[in-house]
Amino acid sequence: MARPRRIVLVRHGESTGNVDDSVYEREPDHALALTERGRRQAEKTGERLRALFGQERVSIYVSPYRRTHQTLSAFGFDPELIRVREEPRLREQDWGNWQDREDVRLQKAYRDAYGHFYYRFAQGESGADVYDRVGGFLESLFRSFEAPDHPPNVLIVTHGLAMRLFCMRWFHWTVAEFESLSNPGNAEMRVLVLGEDGKYTLDRPFERWREPEPYGITG
Repeated sequence: MARPRRIVLVRHGESTGNVDDSVYEREPDHALALTERGRRQAEKTGERLRALFGQERVSIYVSPYRRTHQTLSAFGFDPELIRVREEPRLREQDWGNWQDREDVRLQKAYRDAYGHFYYRFAQGESGADVYDRVGGFLESLFRSFEAPDHPPNVLIVTHGLAMRLFCMRWFHWTVAEFESLSNPGNAEMRVLVLGEDGKYTLDRPFERWREPEPYGITG
């Protein structure tokens, strides 16, 4: 099995929805574009990624949303060194429809009180639903490692929640641990690095907004 030396997770750059939540009332979530600031953020992250990968090949998986595709385009990779696959399972948590701003704010307040993993939006998904489809993607990713010519790097361009849930699934974090973590910033990255022991470690932790609740599996 040709396990990659690095698995890099990147959140999309700043989008129009990040600066004006009323845009969700007139544009579908999947169609929102990067702002000019978001494009610059992605370009800066692309410089870091090109330095990290050098001339090594990269297998890329990208969420089907416009803002993630635009983020990937801004990275400036040599097309000869990459292979790109759109992966719908890496999409943002679905709301399932256009969004009423005041209703969204109310539902997000309910979610904060109920828990981001378990709370299900009225017409959309819960964090647990996203966890399940990210887990399905991981199974496909592991199967791809069986190819003897698999590139030494994997890059996943996705969304903040999916990044946390990917790591939760990979490292077997508890729900309480997931609930304690903040999303990365726009165009931020995290790197899973393969060690000599055959195990992956995260290059730096996600920031915590609180300590995990003291219940669930321990030890």
